[in-house]
Amino acid sequence: MELSHILLLALVQALAEFLPISSSGHLGLVGFLFGWAYQGVTFDLALHFGTLMAVLVYYRRDLTAIATAMLTRDRSEQGRAQHRLGIGLALGIIPAVVVGLAMGEETANALRLPALIAVNLIVFGIVLGIADRTGRQTRGVMDVSIKEALLIGAAQALALIPGTSRSGITMSAGLFLGLNRHEAARYSFLMGVPVTAAACAHGALELYKSGETFAWADFAIGAGVSAVAGIACIHFLLHFLRRLGLMPFVWYRIALGVVVLGLVYLR
Repeated sequence: MELSHILLLALVQALAEFLPISSSGHLGLVGFLFGWAYQGVTFDLALHFGTLMAVLVYYRRDLTAIATAMLTRDRSEQGRAQHRLGIGLALGIIPAVVVGLAMGEETANALRLPALIAVNLIVFGIVLGIADRTGRQTRGVMDVSIKEALLIGAAQALALIPGTSRSGITMSAGLFLGLNRHEAARYSFLMGVPVTAAACAHGALELYKSGETFAWADFAIGAGVSAVAGIACIHFLLHFLRRLGLMPFVWYRIALGVVVLGLVYLR
């Protein structure tokens, strides 16, 4: 791949993975707008690996505390809360795995239609706006029950449809359940760890089965750029939410969706 393609796709992945605007949708639109062919399994793996590293680094203290509570069976109030949080995050991957296996690779690729991406950007952008305006925003991640974790996980499964946004739909679910904006984003990113790890494992398996040559340079650059940019994006979003909320992203999604529908019609 050309270096300019690697850098652009890695930056788009980092920004759109953590901002509630859909990474799969934006990557599909980049190919649509520039006429680029599919970037290949190796680079898909690099992008997922980079954003996974971003979350692991940024939330290392949270993840360490959760892992410690689950391994030591800490019976203190804080330990039980951390243990419940870890169980909920682990179970939240189940709906996405079930839906992903049911869809299959061919169906997933068939859904990467610019018009469908545009419609989902608009529809789920409106859902995000409603959640932001109507949610009580009085709870934190430690208050999420196992049942609520499964509900957020079910919402996460919708993100397999390009244009939905994994962070956007899980943040919407969290807001509807009463989480404040900062905590909804935090829960969304933590829940993304197991599902992104699963995506990396699936990508590695697909790469092995495809026999595609492993492009080490492309992988290293793509993963490195998406990881560094991802850390910066998480930090930016958490501070942005405190000041301006989610409505700027809602309007961006709607505007982009309308523009893409116009381009599809003109073509």
